[in-house]
This record gives sequence, structure tokens and C-alpha cells, in this order.
Amino acid sequence: LRFSCRRGGGLVQPGGSLRLSCAASGFALDYYAIGWFRQAPGKEREWISCISSTDGDTDYAESVKGRFTTSRDNARNTAYLQMNSLKPEDAAVYYCSADSLSCYYLRHANTSDYWGRGTLVTVSS
Repeated sequence: LRFSCRRGGGLVQPGGSLRLSCAASGFALDYYAIGWFRQAPGKEREWISCISSTDGDTDYAESVKGRFTTSRDNARNTAYLQMNSLKPEDAAVYYCSADSLSCYYLRHANTSDYWGRGTLVTVSS
């Protein structure tokens, strides 16, 4: 059972865009809320977004609201994080997670069942 951040990380200039994807293997993503977190050097892990399993409702941290969009393609068993208007302070290792409970528990109770390995995003000119 794996949840892999497949592609999308890398170096981008401020104002640029990246799309991260996480693919599930061995379990059906349909039944899981999907969250995205990031951790910058020397800082604690920060929750940034979640998309529910039931109705596709999304929620975002204020720091990324209006710039990042999370989505899911259950047929492809894959979740995405589209990041636009990137800023230097967005630089971090980004992680996806899957929680069988809900976005609330994913965000507040650290109950994710699966975690992606993480992908590095660097924002620099």
C-alpha cells in the first residue's frame, strides 16, 4: 500500500506555477479525504489544504487560499495540488496524506492513514 508524490516538485521562479500529484497504490482513494502539508527547513509541518471524500469540498490555509487548488481524480486514484503565484515563502517539502475519517480529523488530529514521501518545491529567482 503506497501513496506516492509522483511528480511536480522542483525549482520555480516567484510568480510561477507547479502541479503536484499523489497516486495511491493498493487502496482506493475514493474513500479518503486527501490532505496536503508542507514543511520548510527549521519549521513545523503546516497543513495547507484538504479535499473531502464525500462531496469534494475543499478547505485551505489562509497562506495559500486563492493561489492553490486541490483536486482529485478517483478514476485515476490520484490527487493534485495546483500551485499558482508561488512565493519564496512557499518553498518547502510538500506531502500528501490520505485519511479515512474526514478533513477535520486530517487537519486537527493527525489521523492520516497514508503519507506520501514528500517532494521538494523551491521558489527562487
